[in-house]
Amino acid sequence: MTLKKFKPVTPSLRFTELPSYKGLSKVKPHKPLLLPKKSSSGRNVYGRVTMRRRGGGHKKQLRILDFKREKYGIPAKVGSLEYDPNRTARIALLHYADGEKRYILAPEGIKVGDVLMSGPDAEPKVGNALPIEKIPVGMIIHNIELKYKQGGSLVRSAGSGAVLMACEGNKAQLKLPSGEIRMVDSKNMATVGAVGNAEHNTVDLGKAGRSRWLGIRPSVRGVAMNPVDHPHG
Repeated sequence: MTLKKFKPVTPSLRFTELPSYKGLSKVKPHKPLLLPKKSSSGRNVYGRVTMRRRGGGHKKQLRILDFKREKYGIPAKVGSLEYDPNRTARIALLHYADGEKRYILAPEGIKVGDVLMSGPDAEPKVGNALPIEKIPVGMIIHNIELKYKQGGSLVRSAGSGAVLMACEGNKAQLKLPSGEIRMVDSKNMATVGAVGNAEHNTVDLGKAGRSRWLGIRPSVRGVAMNPVDHPHG
């Protein structure tokens, strides 16, 4: 996905770089996979601010994603690639052969019409999910389970991918995007390929207002505050 630049007709547009959304499908989200999302504005159940600089922003709906990829042996066609306001990655709507539809994280390189599979017998190609022990050493993977059949919890943000370094016995050695080397059970599921939307880190919002639309309020440096105004008192 490429970035979109603008003519500097205003000061804020001079440095603005936003996602182009060119490769995304022009469809509405699949309603049965949507949930309402209430903004907490950084407050806990007692109404106290536990996360500063949160509040406002556009209304959002949660998309229910399939991190488990447990429909083994059933081919699924990529019906659409969509934007998800709740995460940095893009999502893909899969149309399974049995009629069910599910959202997954969209890996880099897949397109509408591709056929994906999951399970031990799946081919190790981009978008397919299979046990780590069935994936060739050296491949890039994402959406990795930490516990067996728990669902993917590692490497899910835009542009990220872990490298399968070794697989011996019931343990697999992974190099995570942070550089950490971690051992996980080789029976755990993972998806082949890196997460899409790799340009997310180079986005420049251009103006303070766009941060407010995302629910991010202004932040004041502690040294610029009076002592009485500082959270630590």
